[in-house]
Amino acid sequence: MGKQIHLVSFQINSPINHTILSWADPKDNRLQALGDMKLWQELGRTLERGRFDAIFFADTPGVFDRYKERLDDSLRYGVCWPTHDPVPLLGIIGAATEHLGLTATVSTGPHHPYALVRSLSTLDYLTRGRIGWNIVTGHLRGEHRAFGLPVLEHDQRYDRAEEYMDICYRLWDSVADDAIIADKTSGVFADPAKIEILDHAGEYFRCNTVSPAWPSAQRRPVLFQAGSSGRGQRFAMKHAEVVFAIQPNLASMKRFMAEFHALAAETGVRRVPGVTFGIQPIIGGTEEEARAKLNGLIDRIPPEASIARLSGSMGVDFSGMELDQPLAEMQTQGSQGLMKAFSTAVGDKPLTLRDVAIRWGLAVGMPQLVGTPEQVADQMETIWRETGCHGFNVTPHVMPSSIEDFVDQVVPILQKRGIYRTEYEGKTFRENLEVA
Repeated sequence: MGKQIHLVSFQINSPINHTILSWADPKDNRLQALGDMKLWQELGRTLERGRFDAIFFADTPGVFDRYKERLDDSLRYGVCWPTHDPVPLLGIIGAATEHLGLTATVSTGPHHPYALVRSLSTLDYLTRGRIGWNIVTGHLRGEHRAFGLPVLEHDQRYDRAEEYMDICYRLWDSVADDAIIADKTSGVFADPAKIEILDHAGEYFRCNTVSPAWPSAQRRPVLFQAGSSGRGQRFAMKHAEVVFAIQPNLASMKRFMAEFHALAAETGVRRVPGVTFGIQPIIGGTEEEARAKLNGLIDRIPPEASIARLSGSMGVDFSGMELDQPLAEMQTQGSQGLMKAFSTAVGDKPLTLRDVAIRWGLAVGMPQLVGTPEQVADQMETIWRETGCHGFNVTPHVMPSSIEDFVDQVVPILQKRGIYRTEYEGKTFRENLEVA
């Protein structure tokens, strides 16, 4: 079997997935799903039928509060608020599936590494090795305010995260494979000599304990990272097995991959992480039908809601900027990589604030692949072949129909071309993702 595309479903546990005001579509069920475990389980089974590697939850554990220095527009339009915790959904979906990987974004900002390891490793053991962790350092000011945390400088957040990861690794590795005896006759459960005690006193954390969880079939969760700044990419090279990237078009994706592999060569990493690009398929019976569907999504999005989300992500209040002014790169303590990607000209035409706001309102800058199922499959194959990426984080718009359309109409085309699996190959998430 040759190299194949890997697919991850990109979700948020909030009234919208990524498309602002999608909850207002009469066909959308996300508001019901916030209070109905069965709808999430049905989604998991649909993704498993489509042989997706995983469901992947982004998270914003705080309200977007940069735009006009207030929360109003985020609250008024349900822009990722309420912000429900994605981690409980991993167990809920895991109980209804057998192969699907289950990934949550958990910030290193408010959560102690011991609590993170305890939570995710418990789920990893219960699901027989199907958990992933998307590592973020917490760039949203709303998150810092919600948890009463100091706002750290961009690079300092990564310095703190390095110490965080050191504790996680030592906890994951502290129980030897043969440490658990569980002999009912002798009453001996474990050999203490084969369990390492962690005694850590660092700049940011203190931790004196042993691992809180039984090692899973894959021993530790699959590690994702989405840092796209220089510092973020260096962190990813060291820790991530998969890097999730948002780039607005094919040219930017190819440039990202070239820089990414140049950095890998510079740092001399033994294993280069796979890269998945975010995409948003818009599928229709004809290309005209698909474009009409896209225009309908755009027409429904209030500009102030898009800019409120953009301001929060970038760490900049864009309320004083003209909509048709080119978006210049600014120094920010928010997402520096995203700022760079979307302040770069596309061809000879620089992106204006209006351009970026529309993209942000649709799918936080992920490009739309618009057309018939065949055309969408063509676009995916072109990106995959020309960039050499590992696969895609696929974000829906209207739930669950846009996922069902993709699974039923696009997946069979990719399978017929021999570039997408027809069955799961491994038992654990890491084995199926082929990043070991």
